[in-house]
Amino acid sequence: MPDQPRNTYKRRTLLQTASLVTAGLALTPLGSRASEKETLDFANGTRELLAYPQKRPLMRITARPPHLETPFSVFNESILTPNDSFFVRYHLANIPTSIDPDTHQLQIKGLVDTPLSLSLAQLKALGPSVEVVAVNQCSGNSRGYGLPRVFGAQLGNGSMGNARWTGIPLKTVLKRAGVQAAGKQVTFRGLDQPVLPTTPQFIKSLAIDLALSDEPMIAWAMNGTDIPLLNGYPIKLIVPGYAGTYWVKHLSEIEVIDHTFDGFFMANAYRVPDNDCQCVPAGSVADKTRPIGKLKVRSFITSLQAGDRVKLGQPLTLQGIAFDGGHGIRSVEVSDDGGRRWHPAQLGEDLGRYSFRQWTLAWRPRHLGKVGLQVRATSNNGEQQPRTLQWNPAIYLKNDIESTPVTVVQE
Repeated sequence: MPDQPRNTYKRRTLLQTASLVTAGLALTPLGSRASEKETLDFANGTRELLAYPQKRPLMRITARPPHLETPFSVFNESILTPNDSFFVRYHLANIPTSIDPDTHQLQIKGLVDTPLSLSLAQLKALGPSVEVVAVNQCSGNSRGYGLPRVFGAQLGNGSMGNARWTGIPLKTVLKRAGVQAAGKQVTFRGLDQPVLPTTPQFIKSLAIDLALSDEPMIAWAMNGTDIPLLNGYPIKLIVPGYAGTYWVKHLSEIEVIDHTFDGFFMANAYRVPDNDCQCVPAGSVADKTRPIGKLKVRSFITSLQAGDRVKLGQPLTLQGIAFDGGHGIRSVEVSDDGGRRWHPAQLGEDLGRYSFRQWTLAWRPRHLGKVGLQVRATSNNGEQQPRTLQWNPAIYLKNDIESTPVTVVQE
């Protein structure tokens, strides 16, 4: 989309958003882009493109709660994912449709010396703010491409995004409250609520050592502006390098506890096989599982999409992104012959070990017909993407080598 039309659309959207959020209509899409649809490259992959408040048209996975996926072309626009195109994922349908930042309170309780109730202004006054560029990726990103197919949202590759988060370290808040020696885990709850009383609350937990480390933070800004409502306004838990399930939106309650939290979304959901590859033979179940944790290394081509046509002998620059769970990217390689030969790509600016890392490679199509362009990344700790899918029953953290099929045509 050209810059000027997109900026015009964005200004119009933000003006409409102000009245819609005030009226409590954040669940209502502003409209579609001439009833456009986007079709992902797997069965039943057609998605409506709808614009919600503060969002450009995104692919709607579900309506209530809104589950919106970023069209993949967005990732070729910038290394930072724009706020208006950042994916949206909720678990509970009763989500807040308007929040007053002046009255919102963050409660810190449990095994602390001084329970706290902090306004946004008080939270900001606790200490110096910090920034981190970090990828938020849904645990089930790319699930729709996994075989055999499994239950769950059939996602393409767009349930992820990379943003510059501004806030205060979680440890600053916990130390101000005074964590007691018996503290073992910290739980986090947001404002979204279940519709039915039998539905479990969405509560996540972190081990006390992780919660008190340098990385987790409570953010109030995203790419230099307020976090959009549908992405967690006014404050959001950021856990760099970890799956998006831990990034609690509309953060309202933190509790220090003396045991391993056994709520549904830790003890039953978001679990992976308890082995090195977090995988089992396709179609089987794991004997033992553990909570999902850090992101795996992966990479994508963003400058071409499946089905594109390129001209024989015409040089072009391939571009893409790579990331991992926090070690940073050592190298990216591309193959156009089924993985027999790999060509090193040039890495772009390093925005930090939790960020997307852009890469480029000069490529000249050499043969007519279909070509499957493959890309693989290696992290600084030596982890490399596997050639085939390391399958698990929910297809979490899919990271096998991506292949983008294109057709080479005569000039």
